[in-house]
Amino acid sequence: MRTVPITTTTRGPDGPRRRRVLAGSAAALIGLSGCSGGSPGPGDDSAERAPAGRRLREAAGRDTLALLARYDATAGAHPALAARLRPLRDQVALHAGAFAASPQPSPAADGVPGDEKAALAALADAERRAGDARTAALDAAPPELARLLASVAAACAAHAFLLRGTA
Repeated sequence: MRTVPITTTTRGPDGPRRRRVLAGSAAALIGLSGCSGGSPGPGDDSAERAPAGRRLREAAGRDTLALLARYDATAGAHPALAARLRPLRDQVALHAGAFAASPQPSPAADGVPGDEKAALAALADAERRAGDARTAALDAAPPELARLLASVAAACAAHAFLLRGTA
């Protein structure tokens, strides 16, 4: 049997592609990173991080509810945009649920621009700021919350991109 170096870029029976090997390695590392060693050891600070994690989750929930209110206010100010905003708004509502934020009546968000393009740009900026805040919180978050924050940050970036493309 012939051994194939990892740096090969050939296809098919001659050996694996470099990207496939790297992707497989990355997937294995990601899978291992979610594993837990069981009981906490002397260096485990999960007990100390619990209150911080709770505060991060609550802050993310409040911010997400504020973003949801901005979506509602934008749709209210520009009814012609409501159908286009609904899928993104629904995802933001799911994010609020994931952060266990209590749904409350949406207060009117201040400063929805009168122009539709400007309103979409303002909403895109709000999504970008929300994503930046989730990303900034990653270092202080416990692992499960960090995964949620990262996922929501990615969704915020996608929403901002889509809103900018619509504007």
